[in-house]
Amino acid sequence: MSSVPRLTFLAFDPHPAVAGPLHGLRVIDMSRLVAGNMMTLQLADFGAEVIKIEPPAGDTLRNFRAEDFDTWWKTYARNKASIGLDLRKPPSIEILKTLVATADVLVESFRPGVLEAMGLAPAVLLEINPKLVITRLSGWGQTGPYRNRPGFGTLVEGYSGFAAMNGFADREPVLPPMFLGDMTAGLYGASATMMALWQARVNGGAGQVIDLSLFEPMLSILGPQAANYKFTGQVKARTGSRSSTTAPRNAYRTSDGQWMALSTSTQTMAARLFQVIGREDMNSDPRFRTARSRLMHVEEVDRIVGDYIAQKTLVDNLAFFEAAEVTIGPIYDASQLASDRYVIEREAIVDVQDDELGTVPMHNITPRMGSTPGAFRMPAPAIGQHNHALLVPLLGEAEYDRLCAEGVIVQPAPIRRNRPDGDI
Repeated sequence: MSSVPRLTFLAFDPHPAVAGPLHGLRVIDMSRLVAGNMMTLQLADFGAEVIKIEPPAGDTLRNFRAEDFDTWWKTYARNKASIGLDLRKPPSIEILKTLVATADVLVESFRPGVLEAMGLAPAVLLEINPKLVITRLSGWGQTGPYRNRPGFGTLVEGYSGFAAMNGFADREPVLPPMFLGDMTAGLYGASATMMALWQARVNGGAGQVIDLSLFEPMLSILGPQAANYKFTGQVKARTGSRSSTTAPRNAYRTSDGQWMALSTSTQTMAARLFQVIGREDMNSDPRFRTARSRLMHVEEVDRIVGDYIAQKTLVDNLAFFEAAEVTIGPIYDASQLASDRYVIEREAIVDVQDDELGTVPMHNITPRMGSTPGAFRMPAPAIGQHNHALLVPLLGEAEYDRLCAEGVIVQPAPIRRNRPDGDI
């Protein structure tokens, strides 16, 4: 391990008393877009010092905007620092190697082979830092016939079988309306990285390379589809909001045009539902007595349940079924979530201070740890915002100034105030 002095992330921390369980862990994040940022967000929220390495144009995630607001970046780059480097210029590679010597983890999401072409092959990095964990995110993995194909999450959401299962039988397959493949891979990546760190730091092992594709995590969450096909010869059909294992399970419309989600995953719950809606006879009817028989008559089941729910408003349905302890709930959009009592009291969505936008509502730190919670320590950074604080101790003031003048180190742009009316 290099003797280069290690900086403390808490130099930027407005709440230095909240260190988090990963305090002292340094992560060099060279990833772009969603999966890598989701992964390192998990580490940053719980105290890791995550240092984004950004090109002159910044992480591409900055371009995902809602009108003129870079809400994706604000949410998934919170608690992270930023260094701006032009990686096309050789001195930047030497800076990276110096940083690697001080790090515990390096995350990258280049196409396979790019890291090697930059002179930063895993063998080089592990020679510099034998305990380093290198997490390599790509669409299809570092090996195999598809390794050089473009790796956007949309492609793996289609290829994995997810889209073929999603939607209604009489319509086209439906891709998810959010970055499901990327988000899933990011969560897997955080878990795998911590496993590798335990091996290196606790079990006396060495650093290692984690080959994380977007495809395989997506495949893993779809259930036993391969086994089902082998033993039945059938593929899962698109069933809309219905389940292929139990009924009733669907989205039902209320009298005021709202929607509710109902699930009866256990026989006890189905029996209770039929009783409270005045159809206890269904519990002795062979057509509805078991999950399998209800699936065979799902149209009739949905008609009966749907007709009952359609007689009441959303509020009245919620009160009635909650009192009966039936597993049903509202289908909300973002505007309804913002004013929901549970969301407010649980603080599931919180307002986080931001230098540009004033405050930004976003999901709270997840999960909630009892004695070593995560914390909001800093807003999402501007490109290169932490150049000086992080690089001068490594390079010296004179060398830092020279590399800035040569454009190797990208100077941060002034903060652009872009606050909604009334947000001060």
